[in-house]
Amino acid sequence: MAGTTASLVKDTAIYGLTTISVKLLSWLMTIVYSRILTTEGMGTMSNLYAWSTLLMIVLTYGMETGFFRFINKPGQKEEEVYSTILRTLLSSSLFFIILGIVFMQPVSNFLNNQNHPEMVAMLFAIIGMDAFMSVPFAYLRHKGLAWKFMSIRVTFILLTLLLTGLWVIFTPQLKAWQIIREPADMVPFVFYINLICCIIQLLMLSPYWAKQMRGGYNRSLIREILKYSWPILLLGLAGSFNNQADKIIFPMLFDDPSVGKSQLGIYAACYKIAIIMAMLTQAFRYAYDPFVFGKTRESEEEQKKSLVKVMQYYIIFTCFVFLGVMCYLDILKYMVSPPFYPGLPVVPWVMLGLQMFGIYYNLSVWYKVTDRTIWGAVFSVIGCVMTVLIIIIGAPLYGFMACAWAAAISNGVIMVLSYVIGRRYFPVNYKLGNAAFYALLTGGLVGLSYLIRHFIANSLLSALACTPLLLVFILVAVKKDVDLNKIPIVNKYIKKK
Repeated sequence: MAGTTASLVKDTAIYGLTTISVKLLSWLMTIVYSRILTTEGMGTMSNLYAWSTLLMIVLTYGMETGFFRFINKPGQKEEEVYSTILRTLLSSSLFFIILGIVFMQPVSNFLNNQNHPEMVAMLFAIIGMDAFMSVPFAYLRHKGLAWKFMSIRVTFILLTLLLTGLWVIFTPQLKAWQIIREPADMVPFVFYINLICCIIQLLMLSPYWAKQMRGGYNRSLIREILKYSWPILLLGLAGSFNNQADKIIFPMLFDDPSVGKSQLGIYAACYKIAIIMAMLTQAFRYAYDPFVFGKTRESEEEQKKSLVKVMQYYIIFTCFVFLGVMCYLDILKYMVSPPFYPGLPVVPWVMLGLQMFGIYYNLSVWYKVTDRTIWGAVFSVIGCVMTVLIIIIGAPLYGFMACAWAAAISNGVIMVLSYVIGRRYFPVNYKLGNAAFYALLTGGLVGLSYLIRHFIANSLLSALACTPLLLVFILVAVKKDVDLNKIPIVNKYIKKK
């Protein structure tokens, strides 16, 4: 199990490659969807997947974090913990899927998708399978089977690309057969593809859950796990709603649902450009949970030293990513078609919000290792309320820009709250001055990139002109904080003087 900074770097590299591949798939799909779907179709798809994110949190009810906590507890039988959680999730997921099939028409009516209720049934099936698979994937991480984790996820990606390619190729024929009569008929095919890929992924995971479910079921254990995990559920639900509220609430603020979904489609497409920040954050989180709970067996002093170093590197690399996206935004914008360009101003705000949420997640270790997970729920509710208020008040005045501002402001507030309150229960001397330095450095370089892009109209030339700004950041980071000798692969070729 990962328990050192070196193993964290290794696991982050593997999980990061996997996560980046999954997010890259999202990028590629955005390129396709923005050229096949209308802005309204893109909005419909984004709205449904936003709901799916929330329902996914409800259906896993904090079991993933609970799994890591209890499977590492002294005296607990690993097989029993895993089997108990698997059986619990299987039961709830099957019940959820049945509900989706039975009530697909009423739910479709509620979501203003009356003409395609089958999308709701498919969405419920996808969510149910994803919720169940979350623990087998966590099991692979716990066992250190990073390459197996990666192979299953990459297969999912390649299959999605293959089926999407076939869909694009045969779209003219589908129109000729009257299967696709209008632009709205294109959207269900996104869910058909996702459903097929989820089923195959579930089958590929079967060696890691089918036999393991025979390990028994401990009722007292599941009660203990649920007691630990329910605040994680609230944390995840409120936190997820904080990130998805824009895609759920925004279209509701329009009298005409089609206009609301069209505006949401523009916002959601450009949101995808900023997804590289989510790539790094999610990759970090995959390796971070096993790392943190593995550290509970070490001395508190050593644990805190590692946390400081991890936070320092996280801030440096996310600042670098932020700068890189802003320097090359004039090229990255071509991943969406011109009708979606009005949403480009949301990109820096979305990235800032994602970066601060990542910092907040790193800070959250204090309430996980001290079993005060209720604080996570409190912070998430605060952020959630702020997000909703900012969107409701700001959207009628500023449109989808209010959604981007809401994420940045609310994530910034809960980040500060977690740090301040965490000092009381599990004080860690994070390098605040160093963080402020990189924030100012990044802000200054981003400002210069804006000037360069303003005066150089050609996208390629402006990107080339901005590249030295990235080199400046790298040189400063290497000179000041980054020890190249401790980075795998790089240390084989570079000897720091």
